[in-house]
Amino acid sequence: MGYMLLYESMLGSVIIARDRWLKPGGLILPSNAVLYMAPITHPNRYAESVDFWRNVYGIDMSPILPLAKQCAFEEPSVETISGENVLTWPHVVKHVDCYTITIKELESVTSSFKFQSMMRASFNGFAFWFDVEFSGPANTAESASVDESTKTTGGQRRKRANPDEALVLSTAPEDPPTHWQQTMVYFYEPIDIEQDQVIDGSVTLTQSKENARFMNIHLEYA
Repeated sequence: MGYMLLYESMLGSVIIARDRWLKPGGLILPSNAVLYMAPITHPNRYAESVDFWRNVYGIDMSPILPLAKQCAFEEPSVETISGENVLTWPHVVKHVDCYTITIKELESVTSSFKFQSMMRASFNGFAFWFDVEFSGPANTAESASVDESTKTTGGQRRKRANPDEALVLSTAPEDPPTHWQQTMVYFYEPIDIEQDQVIDGSVTLTQSKENARFMNIHLEYA
């Protein structure tokens, strides 16, 4: 798993190894993964990276603001946020069944989303994170069907309530921090939104043709 699950295209190597050498009934661990996204509010990040330049020890350095925004927000940022930064329930961008997924399916992933803000806040961008599940091929059919309730219950996944259930490792903001943290796509300018305001659009994740380890993110929202 790379950052944002698909970055660095490491899963492709696993798929090639699976197709060449995995015996019938063999295990792939983790066996399933789900990539999520949600709009976030993070005014402190904006204040630290941008507003700081308006008064640097009494000196107005606001002419540097365009460059500051570019340096801070031009590319996705890997950092840790908390559940309090998330404005809505998460949306499932992609479910990956490691026993059946193909490299072709990962070259371009598109998903449409529709969020409804739970609060009035500064809308600063989108966060991406993922869960991975450890289970055997016998559970593949069951786990391949993503429970729609994850879109309306805050993505509360089971965390192995009993030994017969799969073990889930989550990189969600409300869970303990991990190496992968969360991946943020920030706006250059914050957007004020109201409670219950709808945010809809689509996201497309495309493997870079120049460097297969890189990923292009195209977001449309209204």
